[in-house]
Amino acid sequence: MNKEKIIKKSTTFTEIISKKQNLKNKYFSIYYVNSSETLYGITVPKKIGKAHVRNKIKRQIKNIIVTNEKDIQNNYSYVIIIKEAVKELNYSDLEKELISLIKKVRK
Repeated sequence: MNKEKIIKKSTTFTEIISKKQNLKNKYFSIYYVNSSETLYGITVPKKIGKAHVRNKIKRQIKNIIVTNEKDIQNNYSYVIIIKEAVKELNYSDLEKELISLIKKVRK
């Protein structure tokens, strides 16, 4: 994933979350807002595990986004908040759950 596509400022995270357009399931909460370019922010809370566990999950999410970029709606900014239940998923299930939730943004 390009560094230009990653949201880094906390104010941007807050703006997207405050718009209250969201989709949720057992594993993720995705907040989104229409924007001029496609951006992603990923949040993994500390209760999921130690730093190496959280970083692994972030790397997996970024890889899923890159490999499935054609299925993701363009011109939206996304904030993906990971829930604790994600620890019980393997990579293929994680990919399936995330992509199915992101595809709902188009509808």
